Amino acid sequence: MALNDPLANVLASIVNYEKTGKKELDVKISSKIIKKVLDIMREGQYIGKYEEIKSHSGTSLKINLLGHVNKCGVIKPRFSVKKTDYEKFEKRYLPAKDFGFLIVSTPQGIMVHEEAKEKGIGGKLIAYIY
Repeated sequence: MALNDPLANVLASIVNYEKTGKKELDVKISSKIIKKVLDIMREGQYIGKYEEIKSHSGTSLKINLLGHVNKCGVIKPRFSVKKTDYEKFEKRYLPAKDFGFLIVSTPQGIMVHEEAKEKGIGGKLIAYIY
């Protein structure tokens, strides 16, 4: 597995494990961004809880899968988005209105595009999930 984009690897693994019907996923890579994206996915009830397991070979994450993810992935290149342009990217990455969400990195932290729209802030698109 190429480690150029750890977040892309984690999201691809989640989709693959969900398709095969598995309930748990162990990921060897862990970072603040990955944890924040997983928190957002948990709040949206796409995945269950995850726990951090520290060992002598580093930190890994054990993620409980609920079977609710249809598709998720990173957005490359990481497009800059203005507070007025979210709709254009919703149409591009999400299958229907109010179905799934975009994950955006803003000056106020990583959040769902709906929250960024409410706060009236732009940022960089990181990922999508539905």
